[in-house]
Amino acid sequence: MVQALPIGRVSGHNLGGRSCDRSTRCRNIRSHARGQAAAQSGNERLQSHTLKPAKRTPAPVTAQATALDEITTAQPALEPVPLSTVNDNICQSGLNGLTAGGVEGLDTGCFHVAAQQPVLYTVQESMNLLSLDNQSLLRGLLPDSFPARLAAEPTTEKQRRFIIIDENVYATYGEQLEQYMTYHGVECEILPLPTCEPNKSFNLIFQVAERLEAFKLNRRKEPIIAIGGGVCLDVAGLAANLYRRNTPLIKVPTTVMAAVDASIGIKTAVNFHGRKNKMGTYCAPLAVFIDKTFLKTIGDRHLTNGSAEILKMACIKDAQLFELLEKHSAELIQTKFQSPHASTIMRRSIQGMLEELEYNLWEHILSRLVDYGHAFSPEIEMAALQGDEALLLHGEAVNIDMALTTQLAFQRGLITAKERARVFGVMRSLGLAIWHEVCTLDVLMQGLEDTTRQRDGIQRVPFMNGIGEAVFVNDIQQEEVAQAAEFVSALHQEQLAEAAQNNGYLANSITPLEPVPESVKQFIREPALSH
Repeated sequence: MVQALPIGRVSGHNLGGRSCDRSTRCRNIRSHARGQAAAQSGNERLQSHTLKPAKRTPAPVTAQATALDEITTAQPALEPVPLSTVNDNICQSGLNGLTAGGVEGLDTGCFHVAAQQPVLYTVQESMNLLSLDNQSLLRGLLPDSFPARLAAEPTTEKQRRFIIIDENVYATYGEQLEQYMTYHGVECEILPLPTCEPNKSFNLIFQVAERLEAFKLNRRKEPIIAIGGGVCLDVAGLAANLYRRNTPLIKVPTTVMAAVDASIGIKTAVNFHGRKNKMGTYCAPLAVFIDKTFLKTIGDRHLTNGSAEILKMACIKDAQLFELLEKHSAELIQTKFQSPHASTIMRRSIQGMLEELEYNLWEHILSRLVDYGHAFSPEIEMAALQGDEALLLHGEAVNIDMALTTQLAFQRGLITAKERARVFGVMRSLGLAIWHEVCTLDVLMQGLEDTTRQRDGIQRVPFMNGIGEAVFVNDIQQEEVAQAAEFVSALHQEQLAEAAQNNGYLANSITPLEPVPESVKQFIREPALSH
């Protein structure tokens, strides 16, 4: 039997209560579908390849994060089962009873099936991915492995790659990407796509599928590579999952949002009928390579947009991460996340996110801490779509949701006035707006209603319970939402007045108030090129 060993510790902080090997800095995810054990009758050989689910043992944060090198991770705890060994046991002539119900169905006409699907992938920092001496993107599939594993080294055989890339990223890095592939003798097709929220539909999936089919990709050897922000990776993930019923995918996030949130889980999705992410699947990537040098070329607004997801994890899970944001928010934007503190902040956010995702990848547990900021925000984000223009980015909508729920938590006595002020202070220092004109009470309640429906009729909304702690509530009423909205809207109006007197900036903020309101647009400099 394959033994599942504990993994994933933050050295000195113990966010997840698991041991680690300091020799690596990559996060290795393993999880198993919770299935019933196979029946005893006639399945002894099958049991020798059954994977036991690992238990989750959470532990409190115990120390202050101070430096980049303090966060370390483990080697893979779950080794793939050789397919040749599995085939030896199942490819036999004659009935053998190797099912959960044995041979009972021959007598009763009722047959039982039980199986477990292992998941194992790596989230790894890899700087300067497009440097000619970095071979990360040349790594293919480990032959004869299940689940599919990324090979440790590139193969010596001729390689082919199909690359999906956001068109804005391609405009900046396309030439360098082509030079990289040519230098290494890789036959490739590069497909730039306009991946933005208004275009996030099945039309993009069909475009990818058509080009994939023409390229004649060998899914057993040639992983797809997706390079871009969250929308690009969502689209590429869904297309890869649908093409040939799951073609391996390597994700390369190029925004903060994608690096700390969209790329590291297994969900894929597109929008449908005007609803956020209504069509999608669960599809684990082969690997995720995070290269922070991509962040040097994105604009401030997209940096702050991704910071909202980091703030989310800080508010409900990691008080020390919150303190780091309080101290270093300006530095994050000024250095475009290139400083040592930025690396520590990103790593803590990723660690916290993976701790919440790994044991619940398929969302069987509907009360999820990572849903903080996602009770009202999907409806807000969709309401802010105007034709081909998104008035709000995803993180901005999430931040508005968090502003509301921060006030709701205060109204319920779950946080103090000082704690509320600290949260709004970090939002201010990051230049994140806390309100938008689309946030009518009807939109907010429609969002809560849709969220409740998705969570099996129970709200299950995480609220802060002090900074770095959370509780779930199931009884949010329209009256308290209206009261919270009135407070946040009034605070926003004060910020608008302040920004109008200060060239679009709030005091103690190095970025303009985002998203930029029409009333102060005339005072604000042109934003930097972003993707």
